[in-house]
Amino acid sequence: MNKPSGVTSFTSLNSIKRTVDPKVGHAGTLDKFAEGLMIVLTGSMTKLNLVFSTMDKRYRATISFGAETDTLDPEGEVIATAEAPTYEQILQALPLFTGDIQQSPPQYSALHINGKRASKLAREGKVVEMEKRPVSVYSFTPISYDGKLLVADIHVSKGTYIRSLARDLALACGSRGYLVGLVRTQIGPFLLESACSSVDTEALLASTEHTDALIREIDSLALLEVEDSQLFSLANGAYPEQYTTIRDAENAHYGAVYSKDGTLCCVLDLEARRILAQIHRPLTR
Repeated sequence: MNKPSGVTSFTSLNSIKRTVDPKVGHAGTLDKFAEGLMIVLTGSMTKLNLVFSTMDKRYRATISFGAETDTLDPEGEVIATAEAPTYEQILQALPLFTGDIQQSPPQYSALHINGKRASKLAREGKVVEMEKRPVSVYSFTPISYDGKLLVADIHVSKGTYIRSLARDLALACGSRGYLVGLVRTQIGPFLLESACSSVDTEALLASTEHTDALIREIDSLALLEVEDSQLFSLANGAYPEQYTTIRDAENAHYGAVYSKDGTLCCVLDLEARRILAQIHRPLTR
């Protein structure tokens, strides 16, 4: 789904709840000001959140230099100002934010600190110390810079905050900065140009007809095949005793199980040896 700017990720799911299924989840929140690709899961497929939420992501980000807001986005209050850096300064600092890095999440985030959301604590005026955590920035490519606004394409691992990258890049340049625009363009193999509008009822309904094809697209998923004799046990929640590997995926944590006729049956958690989600439920032997 293509989430518009100005609505929360949760609110953007309302039309899907009414059109497709009241049981809805998504694999990766977008901030209210941000827009772009969201993978939405409905019904029993909500159990596949673990599969989709671990995928890497691509963004088109617009960073404003010269000021920093408390939320690190356009909805916050300015808390510091500084001269904007030169383009050369930005280029010199970018290598510091490429590869495996340690990142402090924004105070205004959905992360929980001692059982409470960090954003709620921040709004109460409490100082929240956000522990650094490892993330990976696969690429950070500048597109344009007008002396204040930097537009860049950024490819990151799960859990990476682009708002934090904006803040930290500015600080490394001796400036201040925050994110004024963010578009998520890709999640794993899924592209924004393939997404439908959250208010396009016909497109929403049509998108639910391609489950099998979408599962096959996930290159981090092993594809598995079981004998017909295993189908009854699978339908009743029993982990398959044996299966044939159609496509192995390096370090795959999950596997999609197909019957001999090509029907997608379920998705397995290969490490925990459990059925993550039933897709189709053949009930005869």
